[in-house]
Amino acid sequence: MGSLRAFLDGIGFFFQGLRWVARHPRWWFFGLLPALVSLVVYVIALIVLGNEAGDLAAFLTPFADGWSPGLRDTARLLLGLLIFGAGLALAVLTFTALTLAIGEPFYEKLSEKVEESYGEAPSGYDEPLWRSIPRSIRDSLVTLGYVLLFTIPLFALGFVPVVGQTVVPVLGAAVSGFFLTVELTALGLERRGVRRKERFALLRANRATSLGFGVLIFVIFLVPLLSVVAMPAAVAGAAIMVRLRLAPAPGHPHGRTVPPGAAPRAQGGQ
Repeated sequence: MGSLRAFLDGIGFFFQGLRWVARHPRWWFFGLLPALVSLVVYVIALIVLGNEAGDLAAFLTPFADGWSPGLRDTARLLLGLLIFGAGLALAVLTFTALTLAIGEPFYEKLSEKVEESYGEAPSGYDEPLWRSIPRSIRDSLVTLGYVLLFTIPLFALGFVPVVGQTVVPVLGAAVSGFFLTVELTALGLERRGVRRKERFALLRANRATSLGFGVLIFVIFLVPLLSVVAMPAAVAGAAIMVRLRLAPAPGHPHGRTVPPGAAPRAQGGQ
């Protein structure tokens, strides 16, 4: 029951972020701009992948040339769909990383404003952009490497009957959701001086909450337009989750900065 409650808490943090940006529409629109740029890039890439998936499936299955036309075409159609599905899942994951990289100044400011509505935002670990952006990109590439370590075996398991259509999608959503949480909470945790290795350890220690938050966002991000609209809410929700659940307090590696459920203070005009 504790894990289920923590999972639901993770889902709740996204809706808290959604409520925050709904109350601050100026910051919502501010956060839409980088997501729109990323969306254009990914829509073009997915259109190209969709057009080429059939040819790629044929290239990967030369052994099927001697099969009966019906069996060969069916197998290649399924493989083409699987390739496109894998590309879509990878796009969902890298969408967040690319959008955060493009919109680093935007989302850093949005995340900071969210924290200020709960109290003073940490400011002791500020870095100039010329250092923070390259490090953010490097961390995202490392995270992507971890994602591929999981998704490549899952892609192979997708060919297994029954398992590939039931267990694999669930595991894929869990893996993708966890790493989306890694990306989205980076802003709030880096603001506190928590670097990549410590972030991973902290999120593993709060695995159920991290999964609840990330899996919901993964599902939402599967719809292109929703991914743009939801991105500012995801950033805001991650800032709230860091503030209320994840952020280490001084001398307490897994402490909280404020009591859980503390209400944000009013921010007139913001």
